[in-house]
Amino acid sequence: MEIKQIYTGCLAQGSYYIKCNGEAAIVDPLREVQQYIDMAEKDGVKIKYVFETHFHADFVSGHVTLAEKTGAEIIYGPTAKTGFASTIAEDGQRFKVGKLEIEVLHTPGHTLESSCFLLYDKRGEQHSLFSGDTVFLGDVGRPDLAQKAEDMTQEYLAGMLFDSIRAKILPLNDNVVIYPGHGAGSSCGKNMSKETVGSIEHEKGTNYALRADMTREEFVSEVLDGLLPPLEYFGFNVQMNKTGYTSIEEVIKNGCNMLTPDQFEEAADATKAVILDVRHQTDFVQGFVPRSIFIGLQGGFAPWVGTLLVDVKTQILLIVDEGQEEEAVIRLSRVGFDNVIGILDGGVKGWSESGKEVDTIKTISAEGLEKEMKADSELAVFDVRKSGEFTTEHIKEAKHTALDTLNDHLEEYPSAGEFYIHCAGGYRSVIAHSILKAHGIHNGIDVLGGYGAIAKTGIPITEDVCPSTLK
Repeated sequence: MEIKQIYTGCLAQGSYYIKCNGEAAIVDPLREVQQYIDMAEKDGVKIKYVFETHFHADFVSGHVTLAEKTGAEIIYGPTAKTGFASTIAEDGQRFKVGKLEIEVLHTPGHTLESSCFLLYDKRGEQHSLFSGDTVFLGDVGRPDLAQKAEDMTQEYLAGMLFDSIRAKILPLNDNVVIYPGHGAGSSCGKNMSKETVGSIEHEKGTNYALRADMTREEFVSEVLDGLLPPLEYFGFNVQMNKTGYTSIEEVIKNGCNMLTPDQFEEAADATKAVILDVRHQTDFVQGFVPRSIFIGLQGGFAPWVGTLLVDVKTQILLIVDEGQEEEAVIRLSRVGFDNVIGILDGGVKGWSESGKEVDTIKTISAEGLEKEMKADSELAVFDVRKSGEFTTEHIKEAKHTALDTLNDHLEEYPSAGEFYIHCAGGYRSVIAHSILKAHGIHNGIDVLGGYGAIAKTGIPITEDVCPSTLK
């Protein structure tokens, strides 16, 4: 028996490869499935099953493509309804993989079809749990994603999740290994550990939502407390995972359409495509195609694309570093954004050399900002970090305009006179500048190093929430 975790940091997502005696199973595969096929070929095994813990909202799974390429059977838990060939298992039903058995544990609450998969070793003993989004390390799945589609309240779903955990998870042997669907950084929970493998025993002792003495009412209250609204693109991803999608090969072929600067400009003018620049922020500020939106591959790329572009049907024109064309298209497709219509050949350098206009962002060091604030106590400073970051500590008198709600605060940015923007380290503030510039607001200055650099200066800071646009 062998279990491999394939962990993808940009999605904070874990998929799994299980093999035994010439057979293999995959749990929650990524959309680009060749890696699983290569593993199986190298090991000389046949992929027999693709287990899906639920209809994922934060990424597009590779289940359909993997089944088409390998002949594997797609397995969902009870109540799932799909638009492709699949097996909807019964609660408690078992599937053989070599000398192993995998049991379906229906655990509704995160979504109605959510299920965990319990692996029994060749001795018939409980070995590991592929918990999907039911139980994470340090947290449990958010119980609000199914409410719109199923006309249920999040309180009702939270109560359902409480029952599922008490009936199916807590009775498992303490030594059962937990392989969760996500880790820290995922939008599917709020308190997830940075660890990616745990145990039932550890979670019983450390996970706030698995306390033995917890009442149903306490569980509902604590699980829902501080839960941020789900991202708009989640619904699109769920639908793609339910009904099927275009193959990743076709998405890559269509997306890696190299355009000359003239063709790129014509495409931008003729369509409503978003010009998306995915280079590093330090390169972006030094020069970019006007009206480009910056979301760098090196940061929290997928969640910010979903948050800021919202509609997966959005047409996209890409600007990337040479050699990263295919990676950028794949990373977008992981969250359902399949409509890349072209990539700027030669990048910004080629654009500039063709005589076309290049925009820039003015920057200042944290020490420079300190000097400016000493000279002008009413300097306009905007903090685009998350509400929790701002509440914990921030520049005294700074205004809070969280990046995910920036479009709601555009009128608060001055049209004349300079203002300053910072985030935690410099990634999100550059995104904010690009959005403002796309809306015709060009007088912003970026604080290099963000709050991390600011905290090392003598700029007055406070731990109390000051009058601001905090929402």
